[in-house]
Amino acid sequence: MNTRPDQPLRLGTRRSKLAMSQSGHVADAVRAITGRPVELVEITTYGDVSREHLAQIGGTGVFVTALRDALLRGEVDFAVHSLKDLPTAQPDDLVIAAMPRREDARDALVARDGLTFEQLPDGARIGTGSPRRTAQLNHLALSLGKRIETVPIRGNVDTRIGFVRDGELDAVVLAAAGLNRIGRGDEATDLLSVDNVLPAPGQGALAVECLASDTDLIAALGELDDPFTRAAVTAERSLLAALEAGCSAPVGAFADLLADGQIVNEMRLRGVVGTLDGSTLVQLSTTGPVPQSYDEAMALGRELADEMLAKGAAGLMGERSL
Repeated sequence: MNTRPDQPLRLGTRRSKLAMSQSGHVADAVRAITGRPVELVEITTYGDVSREHLAQIGGTGVFVTALRDALLRGEVDFAVHSLKDLPTAQPDDLVIAAMPRREDARDALVARDGLTFEQLPDGARIGTGSPRRTAQLNHLALSLGKRIETVPIRGNVDTRIGFVRDGELDAVVLAAAGLNRIGRGDEATDLLSVDNVLPAPGQGALAVECLASDTDLIAALGELDDPFTRAAVTAERSLLAALEAGCSAPVGAFADLLADGQIVNEMRLRGVVGTLDGSTLVQLSTTGPVPQSYDEAMALGRELADEMLAKGAAGLMGERSL
């Protein structure tokens, strides 16, 4: 890190409204910590320009690689990612210096006429580009005695909600965290309980990444780190990695902290894999002491993944076609 106090720190970010908002919040926090100016450097990623559905282009890393390349070339000093976009394998020359406190991890429904999921009519058309959401939404509909049609969509928040406003779709499902970060959380007509729809591993969390050699910057960014968020998303991502699944696979995972009074003493990790039609889900959970280290969090995820694989999860993940 350039130590001149007037030298701006360069923060690499995707160009979308959501990414710019997320990065802006981090930039404000880094300015407060370091007393340094922070400038946003907008970078276009492959995932931003490709019109293919994420399940077809692989999902993993398509929003990340260009930001990481800019870090390695020295064009930016640090970068902000949506953690659910990060591949589970971490490059040796880069480090996630901070995982700030997580936003709402749930999925949000934006439906016509203010409808909740339960109020949607039989045969409702719901837009989502996520196999994970597709599998669980179909399963939830079946449990309510109805069927839905999931329609693959891409695009930013405006584009997706526009499908509902224009009457093309009855509803779309988005990450609640994204809506909240751009000040549009009130447009959600229903927040889907994690008891019914598990989010993507790391959903609602951010990763602040920099060069592993930049020890001064790592120390400064470390002040933004939330240890409970880090423990939770590390366990979730360990589950994903142990299932050998990328972020385009129908895998949901969520770790939450269980408190006894004011004392947080346990972490519960839940995982789900399902067929896209929702007819079959493997959903399991495990509870243990709050991980005190990276290795403990990783072990929690691997243990649950092993149990899920023993229940047939691998066969369900093989069904990738939309």
